[in-house]
Amino acid sequence: MKVPAVVRRVPRRFRALATAAGMLVAASAALLGAAPAQAAPAGLPGIDVSHYQGSINWSSVKGSGIRFAYIKATEGTSVIDSAFSANYTGAYNAGVIRGAYHFARPGSSSGAAQANYFAAHGGAWSADNLTLPGALDLEVSGCDGLSASAMVSWIKDFTTTYRADTGRDAVLYTTASWWSSCTGGSTAFGSSNPMWVAHWGVSSPSMPAGWGTYTFWQYADNGSVPGISGAVDTDVFNGSADRLLALANNTP
Repeated sequence: MKVPAVVRRVPRRFRALATAAGMLVAASAALLGAAPAQAAPAGLPGIDVSHYQGSINWSSVKGSGIRFAYIKATEGTSVIDSAFSANYTGAYNAGVIRGAYHFARPGSSSGAAQANYFAAHGGAWSADNLTLPGALDLEVSGCDGLSASAMVSWIKDFTTTYRADTGRDAVLYTTASWWSSCTGGSTAFGSSNPMWVAHWGVSSPSMPAGWGTYTFWQYADNGSVPGISGAVDTDVFNGSADRLLALANNTP
């Protein structure tokens, strides 16, 4: 979940634009450094947020059709996102199924220590129809100095401890390229941990080794959602509303 850049958009007054007008809009967007928001792929729409999104009107988010949200809770063993409490409570009160995520810092402390910190500061789980299993955000640059084998051991340490703390298997967020570089393409987690893959601007995401398909897909970082100022990461759940609820409640 990299810090999203604010995307400036040229308003459109008409559904169809003349060719010349369309070229003018495209040229303006290029000058502004903007890219058009990607159309949502099939699946239930969702978002992921942190304090970078500022104050969020969760009732408006819910009213726009967003069905779920992942919300940054912690980082390492010393950081609690400043907007986590407001976002987690706000999403719950609006009826948005939400989960917490932890930004991994594998070079700073053990996986077990970070899993315990996460579970104690927002990553806990309960079967209340509105809480997804916690997610581990694996995207730190340079693999945080760990070798592939050390990274696999670290992730196992985190996921094993998180399951002991909460009874749930953590969702893993990453990209195919990060997974290949930092774990050597490990296939140790595909049978237990749901995949939340990040791949922007494509019609189908590249999958990390070990997973044949995704549970969640972060398909863009420049989405526009009512209730949120500026750009936001946009996601889809690969299933029906019943399956999303089953994942939240840990039911068949």
